[in-house]
Amino acid sequence: MTQPKLPVVALTLGDPAGIGPELIARLLARPETTRSANVVLVGDPWLWAEGQRIAGVQVATEPQPSLAAVRGRADRTRPAFVAMDTVAESQVQRSQAQAAGGASVLKVLNACMDAAQRGEIDAICFAPLNKHAMKQGGLKHEDELHHFAEYLGVSGYFCEFNTLGELWTSRVSSHIPLKDAAGYLSKDRVKDAARLIYRSLQASGMARPRVAVAAFNPHGGDGGTCGREEVEIIKPAVRELNAEGLPIAGPFPADTIFLKAQAGEYQAIVTMYHDQGQIAIKLMGFSKGVTVQGGLPIPITTPAHGTAYDIAGQGRADANAMSNAFQIACRMGAAGLND
Repeated sequence: MTQPKLPVVALTLGDPAGIGPELIARLLARPETTRSANVVLVGDPWLWAEGQRIAGVQVATEPQPSLAAVRGRADRTRPAFVAMDTVAESQVQRSQAQAAGGASVLKVLNACMDAAQRGEIDAICFAPLNKHAMKQGGLKHEDELHHFAEYLGVSGYFCEFNTLGELWTSRVSSHIPLKDAAGYLSKDRVKDAARLIYRSLQASGMARPRVAVAAFNPHGGDGGTCGREEVEIIKPAVRELNAEGLPIAGPFPADTIFLKAQAGEYQAIVTMYHDQGQIAIKLMGFSKGVTVQGGLPIPITTPAHGTAYDIAGQGRADANAMSNAFQIACRMGAAGLND
């Protein structure tokens, strides 16, 4: 039997002032990491050395001159390392959101996306970044997902997925004021969010995932007496998805649907706005959750938690979510190779 091809997965160190370098060091110290992919670490050598020092580990890497050289290397038992000089150690103050750190993150991620577009890597998994630092450093969008989408030329629907084990969530609206969330609701956006998470779950290894759609209003709108969005937008969207042959159910009141998902009835929930799904997922497993950048031409994943400035440099960071993000990147990257 032919063995599945291993994807080339790029790892980045994240915000240099946060816990990212430590997380990557802990991840790469695990022997199983290099069995899942042809791993390449991309970033500043001094920052990689600092991450290992904080984590209390030493990880042997194989220097490579470029990302283009990684796929053809013979020995994949060690992570490859492509060095970039993006920020000086003197420019970084630990636990502070700074322009230099944000610019560093953008430079590394852009280099990885360039490589992905050239077919040199199959997936990207990045350690936590800080949006404020990135905006100081040149980010012109509300978040990194919109930067990725523009950089990669995405014209269709895209959104963040938050995952916890086998449970995934998508959003109809994301980083916008709550007062604007109702205005983002439409049949097309509900259908796009449901289709996208269904297909992405298939790409991650689920043959026929069961997807539920959350209601927007309290009690699911109470038949239209507590809001009309369910009657006029969400239910018609679900009916049209069912007519396409997709096993999409709902809408269900948002305060109970996560109980059904937790019991295994559904593998995905389409939420209507950011905190509707985020609060539940983070309560269920803050240290394990993963964000998947949905709708992009390449898999990009990251831990759902942030840079944890409060514990940066203390050697206390938990790498479980980083490991989960890496494994999802490996599965999705391999799916593209072995279709």
